[in-house]
Amino acid sequence: MGIYGPLHIIVAVLALSPCFASAGDIVHQDDVAPKRPGCDNNFVLVKVPTWVDGVEDIEYVGVGARFGPTLESKEKHANKTRLVLADPPDLCRPHKNKLNREVILVHRGNCSFTTKSNIADGANASAILIINNRTELFKMVCEANETDVNIGIPAIMLPQDAGASLENFIKTSSTVSVQLYSPQRPLVDVAEVFLWLMAVGTILAASYWSAWSAREVAIEQDKLLKDGSDDFTHTENVASSGVVNINTTSAILFVVIASCFLVMLYKLMSLWFMDVLVVLFCIGGIEGLQTCLVALLSCFRCFQHAGESFVKVPFFGAVSYLTLAVSPFCIAFAVVWAVYRRVSFAWIGQDILGIALIITVLQIVHIPNLKVGTVLLSCAFLYDIFWVFVSKLWFKESVMIVVARGDKSGEDGIPMLLKIPRMFDPWGGYSIIGFGDIILPGLLVAFALRYDWLTNKNLRSGYFLWAMTAYGLGLLITYIALNMMDGHGQPALLYIVPFTLGTFLTLGKKRGELKALWRRGAPERPCPHVQFQPSQSQ
Repeated sequence: MGIYGPLHIIVAVLALSPCFASAGDIVHQDDVAPKRPGCDNNFVLVKVPTWVDGVEDIEYVGVGARFGPTLESKEKHANKTRLVLADPPDLCRPHKNKLNREVILVHRGNCSFTTKSNIADGANASAILIINNRTELFKMVCEANETDVNIGIPAIMLPQDAGASLENFIKTSSTVSVQLYSPQRPLVDVAEVFLWLMAVGTILAASYWSAWSAREVAIEQDKLLKDGSDDFTHTENVASSGVVNINTTSAILFVVIASCFLVMLYKLMSLWFMDVLVVLFCIGGIEGLQTCLVALLSCFRCFQHAGESFVKVPFFGAVSYLTLAVSPFCIAFAVVWAVYRRVSFAWIGQDILGIALIITVLQIVHIPNLKVGTVLLSCAFLYDIFWVFVSKLWFKESVMIVVARGDKSGEDGIPMLLKIPRMFDPWGGYSIIGFGDIILPGLLVAFALRYDWLTNKNLRSGYFLWAMTAYGLGLLITYIALNMMDGHGQPALLYIVPFTLGTFLTLGKKRGELKALWRRGAPERPCPHVQFQPSQSQ
């Protein structure tokens, strides 16, 4: 069980670069419908708690219309009102009976939303709930030719499954009551701050570990050269030991392999397939956690002997005693998480396993120069945009968002995510970031620090500080865009790649080092008398 264990799922990890998921899926073919008097509300999510025969039942989520009065924001100020069925069901003709301020449940179709709402208002309803013909929510706007809209009751769209459930209760002679209110979300989600720190901290730790390992290999090369070894090819092999260097072809193939894997996830998304992903994630998490713990414990003198003593294990070869001691804990940790992954605090275990896996991948996988990094991140940039936005044209929904949320799987999202529950948010849910949004730019940031250390550059004259800052800013802009887009998922690499890659290329060009970065990515030291000197500033 060595550091090569996670390699069998690296393709899966890189393929899954989900965007940030939203709290609810709200769609409309015209998101920029013009506002005008009587039709100028902001689209808001609406909580619809229900009671059946006086017993509290399911709480549904709807979306308010562009027209009508706004709803109460606090639950204590919202009235509990009886729900009745419309007659006719589509309410495109006047309601047969006068209502006594009940909430009316209406089917979508056959006439405009404003027509239904005006008829419900005239029938003395207190609000109108319109059942969508799909399981998602829909933004209700005014008709293009409507100039004077004056609707006196709130209008809320419900998803198809919620409306059908309420309708069945009423048809079986049950008394159904509802409460309508729209609590406001905090301007800043504290969970996003912690998630930002988590992503930046993961890349920071992985970069320093990667650079430290590269420097140790360089020092070992210098020792071999100083001893008069003429086999310089052997010293180059030492540098590549335990490391997988990506080439240009692999970077291009990433898009094809990742896209095929993503489509497979989309098509096979089910409870059993999610269980397969959980098993793969646990295997990778065990390997990652074990590698990180062994490396960390080896820094202490009391564990150094155990880390340097090996025993031969069938199927695994030479394994250190420290690895054998740590492995049972890692396996138990992953198994406990898998069994209890649906409990409210399971995200902690998922994040620990995920961070360990990401750090290990960034330690194993390297980009050898800026050319490969540019090709890889450019392909990932196009990949993220295509599967978040363009895929809607073929699949009628965003493939990336559906996979990230784990729709139709019975699970709360795929495991290849870092996530934190939203804090102080009445709507709940999670703030998430995909592994690919950390690993892919992390490869470039780790390369920057390795280059700085091997060329004896300090933080000011090097590239790492700039690359790390650019990643943090790109991720911050992603969160800002997420909040500005009504919570719709955003392709994080759309913002992160231009910041990180653009900063690196611009800085290299300005310093006149772009050619060396582009081709070699490491200093040339062909002569035995040129010895590596660790930077004093590091």
